Amino acid sequence: MRTTKEEMIDRQLEGRDIMDPDVIRAMREVDRSIFVPDDIKELTYEDRALPIGKEQTISQPYIVAYMAQMLGLKPDDVVLEVGTGCGYNAAVLSRIAAHVYSVEVIEWLADLAKENLEEAGIENVTSRHGDGFRGWPEKAPFDAIILTAAPPAIPEPLKLQLKIGGKLLAPVGKGIQKLVLLERTSDDLFDEKHLIPVQFVPMTGEAQERF
Repeated sequence: MRTTKEEMIDRQLEGRDIMDPDVIRAMREVDRSIFVPDDIKELTYEDRALPIGKEQTISQPYIVAYMAQMLGLKPDDVVLEVGTGCGYNAAVLSRIAAHVYSVEVIEWLADLAKENLEEAGIENVTSRHGDGFRGWPEKAPFDAIILTAAPPAIPEPLKLQLKIGGKLLAPVGKGIQKLVLLERTSDDLFDEKHLIPVQFVPMTGEAQERF
């Protein structure tokens, strides 16, 4: 039996630990089916990641909501996303924050994300094709930075593009990954918390060359 959006909200999000009303509203507002390939539309709201082609995935709804909740975004925040993927995560964040800048290293995915975001009517996401290791310096500093692919370690250029008090959330590791939350407390200091085990595609490009 096909899982509905409301069942996803009730069981997968509110039935667990997703309590932020802005995150719940964003998950309800975004039509996830736009971002899922046509041949698996019936799986849109299943409690798992889904393949979108060429070994890439759209993340599990719970993980998208959990990461958004942990960032604690405010309506005037500007967010950098590294790894646009199919555009779904950026779409959810865009319903909470003022603007999302998103970088995708895989060209066909960057093109797909732009198409999906346009179809979804999302106007406050700016995306481009490129290696996200060095972020988007001309738009920095950011209130929040989120990575949707896992580097072996968090790239230093991204940490330095955070505002003081800003948060960076990233899956980190090779093979077994952990979700790491950094908060920049001063020019040189970061508070680091390890959250939950996760499984994301590896961050490619310069991240693999540097670490």
